Amino acid sequence: MSPEPQNPPSINILGNFAGLIGVLGIFIYFIGWVYRWAYFGFFALELNTLNLPHESFLIVPIQIIFGNFWIFIRATIAITLTIAFIKLTFWIISPHPNIQNQPNRTQRLLEKIYNFPLLKILRSLAQLIPQSLRQEIIVVIWILASLFWLGRFQGLADAYRDAVNNTSTRPIVTLVTAKDKLPLGRNLDDVFINPSLKDSHIIGDMEQFKNIIGKETNDLTDPQKPIIWRLLIESNGWVYLFPSMPPGSQFNQRPPVLAINRGDGGVQLLIISRPNLREKGN
Repeated sequence: MSPEPQNPPSINILGNFAGLIGVLGIFIYFIGWVYRWAYFGFFALELNTLNLPHESFLIVPIQIIFGNFWIFIRATIAITLTIAFIKLTFWIISPHPNIQNQPNRTQRLLEKIYNFPLLKILRSLAQLIPQSLRQEIIVVIWILASLFWLGRFQGLADAYRDAVNNTSTRPIVTLVTAKDKLPLGRNLDDVFINPSLKDSHIIGDMEQFKNIIGKETNDLTDPQKPIIWRLLIESNGWVYLFPSMPPGSQFNQRPPVLAINRGDGGVQLLIISRPNLREKGN
């Protein structure tokens, strides 16, 4: 019998390239999802309810890795540490590590680490998995852990930046509704008169509602504590607004977010200004 024909090298290269693109696509989507999950989680919004387009998760990693010089340096350090941890893990689970060529003091230290009881148990369990699969699992776990940290860290950092007034990139917003459609808001003919709450009901924290009444319009009279309403996102017929926090706010502080349904004429007019456009005169 004649030997079976082997695949040409070009086909193997294309197959490997296609597999690499698929793996990279998974990693890129993963870090993009983690970033948006952390970003909107800062504002106490559930990511799955926003119905964001899937392709947007593939664009976000550009900001996470190449956003600016320091972001790129942090990503480079994370990649370097990931490679180091992968090699360290390979050494830990190796049944016969090469430590004989090290100086005596270094050799004794490595032997103590290698013979640590917990690592012995981990090494015994790892031997139950075929070596090639074991190495692939280790690489994937460390890469996902690194991507998760990068995405979450940058997502929270960008959310805090946008929540604070003087650094926010979110647009300033003006929302106009009919009096009977929204219990919050100032009267256009007289902003000093509170809206009528006669036919409104409430469930939950009354103090949050009271804290917003009287602060529904932008107010720059106090430069230390300005009131600037910004648009967070529009999704599925909902408009999410929040008052940006004053400069110097703690990282663990969170602004309240108003979710307003546009259905049944709930929102008649939405006016959006460019970021910082009205703050240049401060």
